[in-house]
Amino acid sequence: MSGLPNAPGIDVLEAQERQLVLHRFTHDDAWQLGTVLVELARERRAPVTIDIRRGTQQLFHCALPGTSADNDAWIGRKRRVVERYGESSLLVGSRFRAKGTTFEASSRLDPDQYAAHGGSFPIHVDGAGVIGTVTVSGLPQAEDHAMVVEALTRLITT
Repeated sequence: MSGLPNAPGIDVLEAQERQLVLHRFTHDDAWQLGTVLVELARERRAPVTIDIRRGTQQLFHCALPGTSADNDAWIGRKRRVVERYGESSLLVGSRFRAKGTTFEASSRLDPDQYAAHGGSFPIHVDGAGVIGTVTVSGLPQAEDHAMVVEALTRLITT
């Protein structure tokens, strides 16, 4: 159990990461993924900020109405968790909660720099491993995560 309302369990989160592996990830793929996320957010009137990176290079960024610089700060904190652990920020946080603790209490990482809250997902390329991140901030963390998963699923199936 992940310990969060509406959040998938660890087994589901792990399955998502196994299934959402790309064959490649180009600048055009980043644009397509970002565009899908913007479309989903606009359809739902979701006030989110979106960030897509390959390594340290930001390939896509969009802040929709209702967001602020705080969303960019959350993106950075969630993204650093994915970069460090190689797993989605929601999965990392869920693993700590499953052990009866929290990421903040047990990771020994600066909470001003790292947040194991849902919304950041590794961009995993077959044969290359984790090469980047896609992050959404602005909704409750399980919803941020779900939006990223939905967009990655669409990218893979198109």
